[in-house]
Amino acid sequence: MHHEPTRRTVARVLPVNQEGRVLLLLGCDPALPEVRYWFTVGGAADPGESLAQAGARELREETGIVVDPTDLGEPFGTYEVAFSWDGRDYVNESTLFAVALEETPVSFEGLDLLESQSIFDARWWTPEELEDDGHAVDPRLVEHMRAAVAHVRGGAA
Repeated sequence: MHHEPTRRTVARVLPVNQEGRVLLLLGCDPALPEVRYWFTVGGAADPGESLAQAGARELREETGIVVDPTDLGEPFGTYEVAFSWDGRDYVNESTLFAVALEETPVSFEGLDLLESQSIFDARWWTPEELEDDGHAVDPRLVEHMRAAVAHVRGGAA
């Protein structure tokens, strides 16, 4: 039996430090735990929640880093992605936010049970380092990182 994918409106947050490094998470699809990859912080907006509020909440839940939703400013991009996660099909309408942050320790204490079994690490990457590493789930990730760095620097690449 074929099920229609679940459509979600999602906020993705790319924290950028002064050196132009972007904070990413290392995780897996619970259905494929042996395949690990780097991805951005974020998730679906709850009913009645703005995308900036969702982004700030996801940043707090997934990393322990607290920002005000207004700190996220205007989004710098959008994209759609279809994928499977934990045996279910999704289509995310993703809105990208960038926020300038000092490099800070990450805490996974806010993760729910499924997330705690699928997020393992966090690291600050330059786009070039991630490109060389080759463990990004979405081939657009490196370009999103470059755009986030440019966005927090006021459009200068």
